[in-house]
Amino acid sequence: MNNVQKNIQNISNYSSPLGDRGSLSKHNIIVPITDSNEFFIVNPLYNAADIISTEELKALERGVDDNGEFAERGYLTDETKEKRAFKLAYLDFIEKREEDETQLFFVPNYSCNFACSYCYQEGYNPVQKVVNNDVVDAFFSYIKTEFAGRRKYITVFGGEPLLPGEHQRAMLTHFIEKANEAKLDLAFVTNGYTLASYVDLLKTASIREIQVTLDGTQKVHDGRRYLKGKQGTFDKIVEGIDACLAAGLNINLRMVIDKENIENLAGLSRFAIDRGWTKSPFFKTQIGRNYELHFCNSTPEKLFDRATLYKHLYELLKVHPYIAEFYKPAFSIAKYIAENETLPTPLFDSCPACKTEWAFDFTGTIYSCTATVGNKGDELGTFYPTITKNEEAIESWQNRDITTIEACKTCEVSLACGGGCASVAKNKFGHPNNPDCRPVKELLSLGAAYYLTTPNP
Repeated sequence: MNNVQKNIQNISNYSSPLGDRGSLSKHNIIVPITDSNEFFIVNPLYNAADIISTEELKALERGVDDNGEFAERGYLTDETKEKRAFKLAYLDFIEKREEDETQLFFVPNYSCNFACSYCYQEGYNPVQKVVNNDVVDAFFSYIKTEFAGRRKYITVFGGEPLLPGEHQRAMLTHFIEKANEAKLDLAFVTNGYTLASYVDLLKTASIREIQVTLDGTQKVHDGRRYLKGKQGTFDKIVEGIDACLAAGLNINLRMVIDKENIENLAGLSRFAIDRGWTKSPFFKTQIGRNYELHFCNSTPEKLFDRATLYKHLYELLKVHPYIAEFYKPAFSIAKYIAENETLPTPLFDSCPACKTEWAFDFTGTIYSCTATVGNKGDELGTFYPTITKNEEAIESWQNRDITTIEACKTCEVSLACGGGCASVAKNKFGHPNNPDCRPVKELLSLGAAYYLTTPNP
């Protein structure tokens, strides 16, 4: 496919019966376009996407394809041919994943100076002890051996990794020295409160990005993300972002959204635009959905499901189009299609756990990913003081993809969904080899309307 083609022509005179050119592909995703009378059809296996009319959809469903355009795009196909295409695409996916960069998370502590109203780690109860250099050294020794020959980088996570204090700074200084010795890039996920004071140290590392969270403008943010004494944190975080951008350190600003603060997205967008952040080459953003993970959220009535959240974002973008300068939703693969005029490769697996993502903490324990790190029962082994591995548990994560999840085998959106999050699936069903279904159709419906049928900034 080159461009998304609007209105496949000359197929309105029905004459060819279904079967002349094959059958409907099992991987056709067809959705009505929001606020439109047209439809969006996507086929990730054959790299095809088109906007079609109701008449054209009826023709496709009947197998009418006089000019062979539906067959050429892969919407009508031969079953044997499709099975072969699927197998080849799967083998290509596995091969490329073996070459992908691995993200290694390290948690130096689960302590935090914040008392956020929605902390997903609040139900954990982790061991409280101070990380020492022996653990740090053991971590670097382990990854040097276990991930030899793999491209990799480290993300320092928490808790809060940039806590104030001489011990924390000394530990991070040693950590950065070890990363520099190994020629490994670092990223940090921080609440940002002490960020400005750490800029000088961070500049000594090879920093990919620093992820910081702001949940809105000052009043909204300070009502959600505050210190343990309830003091506000907005001003200090803004100071840290400014300092990083001035130093040429990449900032990934994250806004965690639920029903309490979603209307403030427009306000935060305007704040970032007016402050000049969105013009900086060192600045990008993401939206995080506040949701239940291992423990019930204390205020579940405030949470969005994924489809409803993105419907709300779509409506906000229509009312406040400048939000797009701050954040553009992916709407599944719709944004990618619009920006690249092609589809991403078929997604056979959307969960990187134990494949291209691993997590380690200061107790010497190994986990599959950030969603499981620190959670009792999700341990996969140790790297300190001795190396141990639960091979059976590790394989249960590594072997999971849409070819092993029964529900995914017959799902037409599987190549755009990839099976979702294995941790969420494990929490729900007791084993990671289950689906965490994503609302692909709902998101594509919105995304086609926003990116492909109306002019946008």
